[in-house]
Parts: sequence; structure tokens; C-alpha cells
Amino acid sequence: MATTLESQPAAVQSVKRSMGHLALHYGKVEDGPVASRLLQVFGMVETQVLNLPSGSNFYRFVVDSDHLSRGDGIIYLSMLPEPQRALVDAIHTALKIGTPDQHEAVTAYNAMLESDPEGSFHFGFLMDSLEDLERMVLHLRELNESDPQLKGRLAITMNRARAGEAAVDARLDASPIFGDCKRYAYGRNGVQVFVTTDIVTSGQLGDRMYFEFDYVFPGYDSHILSVVES
Repeated sequence: MATTLESQPAAVQSVKRSMGHLALHYGKVEDGPVASRLLQVFGMVETQVLNLPSGSNFYRFVVDSDHLSRGDGIIYLSMLPEPQRALVDAIHTALKIGTPDQHEAVTAYNAMLESDPEGSFHFGFLMDSLEDLERMVLHLRELNESDPQLKGRLAITMNRARAGEAAVDARLDASPIFGDCKRYAYGRNGVQVFVTTDIVTSGQLGDRMYFEFDYVFPGYDSHILSVVES
């Protein structure tokens, strides 16, 4: 049975909430500045860099300038703690990850994510400009091709809106990034871009992170983030 707002106690309904923060990690000391740079390419605003005795940096970001002094919309970024690194290493050793004898569950998991990047843990952002999203993707492609720090460390996957709305279809057909896209989202009137990288570590295998960037066309009550279609 689905839970609706009306079915919740009045006290719960009256409490205001927002998404507070998410803590992310990078794997190596030298990846700290690279991870910070990548988040800034994504549009995050860096508000603090704290140098730690380990030689690594602790970073604080906010999703945009409206959140500079607020307690929400925050991303913390720091180096992977050593006990967590040891756990990840033990998992990789036990499952023989990256070897010819890799466990079949790992192979199947990776194949799932190759097909559907949102099938496991990921971090999603909503953008209010399709043009800004297009410019960001074009820039990321350039960085992945030629930037000394980022070359070969980004994978970009895109889903365009399901066909059927003439104005949306025409705009996406003319898009520099979605025009030749053959993948479709689980809904209409919106698009998704997934950026996979090993610069930030997370997930069940602790070796990559999936970032999602969405845009919803205005004026539609039914869209990719309001209704999921099978």
C-alpha cells in the first residue's frame, strides 16, 4: 500500500525538511584536488578547503550560491578512511576483481551498471537549464579526451525523454548531445546524463561513483521525476 501525505500524522506533515548533506570520498591524496575540480565542473561551489595532517584535504561544497551559509545542499569531500580502504581491498581480493577469475556476481553487477547506471547507488542533481546541461556535457567530453588530470577517467551515458511530445522531441532532435541518443529514460518530458568516474569512490565495490544530472521540461505535470514508467 502506498503512503501518501494525507495518510501521515499531522505532526509529520507540518515538519519542514530538506536534503542536508552527502559525504563523498576520493581514494588517493593526489585525487583530492582533481575530485574538487570535477565537482566544480559539475557546478558545485567550493566553500572550504581544510588541509589535514595526513596530507589530504577536506572539502566543503554547496550545490549553488543560494546555499553558501545554509545547512542544506552541502557536499563534503574527503579521502577514504583507512579502515574503509582496507575493507574495499579485502572485498576486491576475495572476489578476485579485475582478474580472469573474477567472481561472476561482480561481472553481472558491472554489466547491469553498464546497461543502467542508475541501477545502484548514485547522486542526482536537477538542472534548470537544458542549455547549461548541454554545455557541461560537451566540456566533460573535451576534458575526458585531452585533459591531463581527467583524460580517460570519465564515462558519460545519456537518456532522452520518451517520444510522444512533439515540442520535446523536436528540441532533443536538435540537441548537440541528445540528437543522436538512442537510449530513453523511464519517463517523459525530461532527460538524464550520467557521469561515471573513479576519481570519487563509492558503491558496493568502492571503486567508482555515478553522478546524475537531470533536466525536466517546464509545463508538464508528468515527467521523468514525477512518474516512473515501465
